Amino acid sequence: MVPAWLHVLAIASLLLGFVCALIIAVDESRHPQHMWIMNIVWPALALFASLIALWAYFTYGRLATHEKMHTAMQANETPPSQRLTPFPVMVGKGTSHCGSGCTLGDICAEWIAFLFPTVAVWFGWQTIFSEKIFAVWILDYILAFGFGVAFQYFTIKPMRNLSPAQGLIQAVKADALSLTAWQVGMYGFMAIAHFYIFAHLLGVKLEVTSVEFWFMMQIAMIFGFMTAYPVNWWLIRTGIKEKM
Repeated sequence: MVPAWLHVLAIASLLLGFVCALIIAVDESRHPQHMWIMNIVWPALALFASLIALWAYFTYGRLATHEKMHTAMQANETPPSQRLTPFPVMVGKGTSHCGSGCTLGDICAEWIAFLFPTVAVWFGWQTIFSEKIFAVWILDYILAFGFGVAFQYFTIKPMRNLSPAQGLIQAVKADALSLTAWQVGMYGFMAIAHFYIFAHLLGVKLEVTSVEFWFMMQIAMIFGFMTAYPVNWWLIRTGIKEKM
């Protein structure tokens, strides 16, 4: 049985994430990001990072608004987002950029597999895997990779002035390793939550329709951030991924 305190905590954490995402989205409607894809990245990040994402957005994300970038370019100055953002924070932004794609992909995959269980069967449930979670993870990865590559494409292509084909190749190079590292951290925690915390300790199944599932996903995304961060540090240092 799920403890009452855990149920309340899950609801509070999810509500906080939604509120933080809404605050960022409203602010972005007034002060849009220079790189339009970041208007999606920041609210998506807030869905699981809540107050941390809110602080990061108003401290560093606001440095990259269209108005501030335009003013800097007209004055022939270095944009404030490049001048005032420490490298470790740039790495964090790059990691979050990847993570937001993972977040959206995972949300879509989990609900698709729940609403249409046949999809999980297509990916091996009941034939290769006795546990549905493993089949859904394959779908998770595919959709997260699709979102992640799209996010990278719309970042790298305009920054480097590449052709569509070149932009796609560079997006795959920039996102493949980062996304895989993120999913490793996320899957690792979700496995612990699914098989140990809920099935073994609490004696209940972690269902997609429960607030506890999505609370665990919030925590899993933080673990994904931690496993992807050093990979993004290397990718940015070597120039495979752009500074943000």
